[in-house]
Amino acid sequence: MTELPQPLSQPLPLPMPQDVPYCGPIILHVDATDVLRRIFRVREVIPVSGPGVLTLLLPKWLPGYHAPQAPIELLAGLEFEAQGERLHWSRHPTEVYAFHVSVPEGVREIEARFEFLSPTSDTQGRVVVAAELLNLAWNCVVLYPAGHFSRGIIVQADLKLPPDWKLACALPIQSLEDAVTHFEPVGLDELVDSPVMAGRHYRRVPLDDSVGLSIFADAPHQLEATETMLAPHKEVVRQADLLLGCRPFERFEVLLALSDEIGSIGVEHHRSCEIASVPGYFSKWDKTFPRRDSFPHEYIHGWNGKHRRGADSWAPCFYQPIRNSLMWVYEGQTQYWDRVLTARSGLWTREQALGALADIAATHDMQSGSHWRPLSDTTKDPIIAARSPLPWPSWQRSEDYYTEGALVWLDVDTRIREMSADERSLDYFARAFFGAQPPTDGITRPYLFDDVVRTLTDIVDFDWSTFFIDKLHNTRGDAPLEGVRRGGYRLVYRDEPTSMWQAREQLTGTASFIFSLGLSVASDGEIQEVRWESPAYDAALTKGARIVSVNRHAFDTSELARAIAAAGEGKPIELLVATGKQHRLVQLECPWGHRYPHLDPVAGTRLRLDEILAAK
Repeated sequence: MTELPQPLSQPLPLPMPQDVPYCGPIILHVDATDVLRRIFRVREVIPVSGPGVLTLLLPKWLPGYHAPQAPIELLAGLEFEAQGERLHWSRHPTEVYAFHVSVPEGVREIEARFEFLSPTSDTQGRVVVAAELLNLAWNCVVLYPAGHFSRGIIVQADLKLPPDWKLACALPIQSLEDAVTHFEPVGLDELVDSPVMAGRHYRRVPLDDSVGLSIFADAPHQLEATETMLAPHKEVVRQADLLLGCRPFERFEVLLALSDEIGSIGVEHHRSCEIASVPGYFSKWDKTFPRRDSFPHEYIHGWNGKHRRGADSWAPCFYQPIRNSLMWVYEGQTQYWDRVLTARSGLWTREQALGALADIAATHDMQSGSHWRPLSDTTKDPIIAARSPLPWPSWQRSEDYYTEGALVWLDVDTRIREMSADERSLDYFARAFFGAQPPTDGITRPYLFDDVVRTLTDIVDFDWSTFFIDKLHNTRGDAPLEGVRRGGYRLVYRDEPTSMWQAREQLTGTASFIFSLGLSVASDGEIQEVRWESPAYDAALTKGARIVSVNRHAFDTSELARAIAAAGEGKPIELLVATGKQHRLVQLECPWGHRYPHLDPVAGTRLRLDEILAAK
């Protein structure tokens, strides 16, 4: 075996990225045939400009994740060689995504080999490979040289799949031979922004001439969809054009996996989006409607998030940090528009959309965390928490720039309508800001806070700067429900849930009594969440504890539901709760009984919310 050189005495700093092309294209081979062990095997041929130390990195800061969430821990078996000789490598001591490789004299290219050991269970991360389908993110299987903008690094990739599998991807395909797909050379930024879905059971449905819906499933029957089911997906595309204007892409592929074998996901990309939804998305159409907002949300991001993005959420390469201060526009306004377009397209009825908005309104009506933590601070949550489970989410707050941000934009929309005598709306902003003759080159156009304010002021003259500073940076003791009220509705609580609430419980297998008793619970009695300063909180119940019995009867969710109803008539609730090895009896009072959120129209007011949700 060849003796390896000694490691570097001092680690080299990572160079600042320059907007200059790399010295040649990287050739990337990915073998994804080992679906039983769920291992991707990678071989890269990387050109070099001369001897010395080459710094290679695995992409770390991923735009659609808003955080450094790439799974570096799943890279293994790393080796480099040149001219048949192994090369020494060492990992950067603090930037663990970076590898220094010693390149000898006379070498013009090096070869890298490694495996991406994709998770075999959800305890290791999101499962991306199953026996019948897979979801490949290129950022997990490519190393790239430091010192360059990602768009200046050209990659020519090919992917080998199991026999008889099909794939869908936004990348242009050069050729296909013997289960190997050869893609055309593209910049690293476009490669990483173009994931692959592949599988044995596949169907593609054109949504229009340039937008396609590629569906992969665990079983063939899950692909069956009637025109009644497909029509509203096509209408999303049409309604988005009417709302947002010119498209910032010349083609778009919706990658939809219907599976309980791989992990759920919804991530935006410039020319595609990847969504992993429930297996019964089509086959149980009338029961799975809470999941239909995923496509509108990720599709809208083609304009809001990919074409245009807050300036501090953009970086020239994948190893420079992003900061996300404008995520209340990027995600908050997208969350607002996805509620709207899901209704306008017919994926939801008006009642279902109102039910979804009622859930958001009630969440922030009961959100204790807004007393100490402003909305602006939650834009840092992707970096702080990376969506890890929290013990007290209603007090800690999470990525509330999504849902509270949506309420803020409802406020903006209805305020514009009211101030313009209902002649203008937030639709004007969407078209002017995101869809005014955008190019289709895939390059992000960043914006600043002042750009948002200036565009809104051009629509309606108002002190938008002070408005947003108050909403974003001040703590508050009440929910931002001005838009609901100006929309002609009010938030109320009733003892019966909406159809949206019921369907979501059936999909998740969790019964939520979060606004009454203050907890949600799985069918086996395990508590999923406890709301801060609720009856469940006062009784010292916690997430992870298990309810064994309800009023001396063995636990089931219907027994707990009956007990809460009886509590509304003055009867206390007795629970036997197991926490670890300890069991204890607790008594709770819930004098209001069941409380489920609804939006009720206010008599004599203009129902602007109905107008917002109506198809254009």
